[in-house]
Amino acid sequence: MNPKFETNRLMLRLFELSDAKMVQTLAGTEEVARTTLSIPHPYPDGAAEAWIERILQAAQKGEIFSFAMVKKEDELLIGCMSLRVSKTDNEAELAYWVGHSFWGQGFATEAAQTVVEFGFEGLQLNRIYAAAMTKNPASYKVMSKVGMKFKDTLPKHILKSGIYEDIVFYDLHKSDYIKVG
Repeated sequence: MNPKFETNRLMLRLFELSDAKMVQTLAGTEEVARTTLSIPHPYPDGAAEAWIERILQAAQKGEIFSFAMVKKEDELLIGCMSLRVSKTDNEAELAYWVGHSFWGQGFATEAAQTVVEFGFEGLQLNRIYAAAMTKNPASYKVMSKVGMKFKDTLPKHILKSGIYEDIVFYDLHKSDYIKVG
């Protein structure tokens, strides 16, 4: 399966090895890594290539769909929007990051709407959930804008850069999903 989508301003496609340098550049900034659960800082050489190879294999198995967010106007890679699928539970975790210079422009919401639609309509998932650090309100505003509902706050839930961070959880069930647009 090699899904591709087009939004008003973006192309969403699976990552390619040729994206690795830009992934390292964008995801490797302190601003992105600081508020993202699983991105290290500094971003090690070779890690982007290894990550892309892993997620491409996972996409072939239907386990993870990590989409490169590419601006249509200039074909510039600006971020990532992913669904990590649990086939046994018929649900997926929505996760994303956007390069710092593209923050606040609505790209994450635009991509998330399309990927949530793919999850419910294409993959026939029952539930999509997401988590964010409480210090990253822009992330959970995206969750809210795509129809997800706040579920819980877990204090000191993860250890990030030596600090225990509070996490908020949001989710959306297929029965509550309303296609936007």
